Amino acid sequence: MSLRPFHLAFPVHDLAAARAFYGETLGCAEGRSSEEWIDFDFYGHQIVAHLSDAAGDRAANAVDGHDVPVPHFGVVLTMPQWEALAERLRAADTVFAIEPTVRFKGQPGEQATMFFRDPSGNALEMKAFADDAALFAT
Repeated sequence: MSLRPFHLAFPVHDLAAARAFYGETLGCAEGRSSEEWIDFDFYGHQIVAHLSDAAGDRAANAVDGHDVPVPHFGVVLTMPQWEALAERLRAADTVFAIEPTVRFKGQPGEQATMFFRDPSGNALEMKAFADDAALFAT
């Protein structure tokens, strides 16, 4: 099976801030854009920041002793990619909603994870598994 790229459109309140965050801080290449939206290559997936007054969300669910922001999106990276991104975000003085950590240690689904918000308040989770087969472990 060949994994196809996903597409996600989400609201932002400032396109210049989105361009700086997704393009410079996260290192996502920019695709097409207009005065209302910007496409980004998010690890091979297409995300689109759309200018809107309604951005961000502050709901959360308790998971493993943390308040996990809902909704959120992200990608499952390799462990070296995840570690490099954590360092890149720390170097950019990113404020983490949940600091880079390992959750579910010693259990099925053990994962490295971190949560942070873009300048519009949209929550992102970036995670990695030592064994990708554990992605859907129960």
